[in-house]
Amino acid sequence: MEIWDKVKNVFTGEHRKFAWFVLVVLVIFVFSWMFGRGNTIFHWVSAKREIRRQEAQIEEYKRQIEEMDGSIDQRVTDIDTLEKFAREQYRFSEEGEDVYVIEKR
Repeated sequence: MEIWDKVKNVFTGEHRKFAWFVLVVLVIFVFSWMFGRGNTIFHWVSAKREIRRQEAQIEEYKRQIEEMDGSIDQRVTDIDTLEKFAREQYRFSEEGEDVYVIEKR
């Protein structure tokens, strides 16, 4: 409890006006730092959250790019896979074949 006694003595002792002045200025500073306009702690937190979200999105795009690169490599090297892709995606057909398109809703 001696710490609290020292703090109490600062605010009731000889330099109490200066201590209260410092406390008021500190409270105003902290309040403006948290709720003021511009570069506040809330902006920092929201910016950090946005950075994390964008970094996760970048990782997802990298994963998709790797997946697409593998798919492209497979289609370039394997003619059967390329033909299957062309038939499914672009509805290609050989001469004399009928193509029926069934779309899901």
